[in-house]
Amino acid sequence: MFAKVSRFVGEVKGELRKASWPWESDPKVKGFKKYKELVDSTVVVLIATILLAGFVSFWDFICTTVLNFITKLGH
Repeated sequence: MFAKVSRFVGEVKGELRKASWPWESDPKVKGFKKYKELVDSTVVVLIATILLAGFVSFWDFICTTVLNFITKLGH
């Protein structure tokens, strides 16, 4: 059992070394410049989330208003 776990951890480490990480690997780069790609990607995701939330809220408001109007016609 220990051998399987050890082999698994070794394989995971090997795969993680192959991965492309969203920060600068150059040790000379310091501060926020090192994480520029990560920060830019995070900003894009936040903006997209806000826009999607606004879009869904707008259509929810429209559908609710239309359904309230239709249901009030019957009374």
